[in-house]
Amino acid sequence: MTPDSNLVRYLSHPQIIMDVEKDVQRWSLNELGCTRVEAVLGSEHLRKTSLVISSGETKAIETAEPIAKALNCEFAIRENMYENDRSATGFLPPDEFEKVADEFFAKPNNNVRGWEKAVDAQIRVLTEVQACLKHHDPSKGDVLFVGHGGVGTLLYCALSDIEIDRSYDQPAGGGNFFAFDQETLKPLHGWLPMEQFLNLFES
Repeated sequence: MTPDSNLVRYLSHPQIIMDVEKDVQRWSLNELGCTRVEAVLGSEHLRKTSLVISSGETKAIETAEPIAKALNCEFAIRENMYENDRSATGFLPPDEFEKVADEFFAKPNNNVRGWEKAVDAQIRVLTEVQACLKHHDPSKGDVLFVGHGGVGTLLYCALSDIEIDRSYDQPAGGGNFFAFDQETLKPLHGWLPMEQFLNLFES
């Protein structure tokens, strides 16, 4: 990957405030999450981005919108890019959540604890990404999708033509990205911390 390539990047939102009184989709970034977003706003690595597309969840918008404003580029929200639907269980304590998430990835064809099936969430996010890119002229620049770790991992597996497996999940905490080619849609690398936006690098 070179700095002059036309790329698509998928970025997961960074750290959040877990507020059991709010719907998960309305959770916000915490202080660390906001600081991480602010730190990359002047990134040269993102300078060719002409379109930023966000999930409709608050934490994704709070990540995507400042980046789009800093880049002075087009900004869009795609409501159907939300994280896998976990409303059947609602908030789960972290230890229990991790166990259910493990099962979600391990049994992608099952409604684990009533959660959306991994295969269905994968089709949903892949369809959204393909629909957005279909109407984007690569000559206009790079595209940045901002969403979530779960569906982001499912997207990575789909684009890589590999089976769904949590071993491809992002590191804990969020705020990670992977890039793929606009034409082939093949990933160029796995998850990397968003701080890599501050460095121009080759891989």
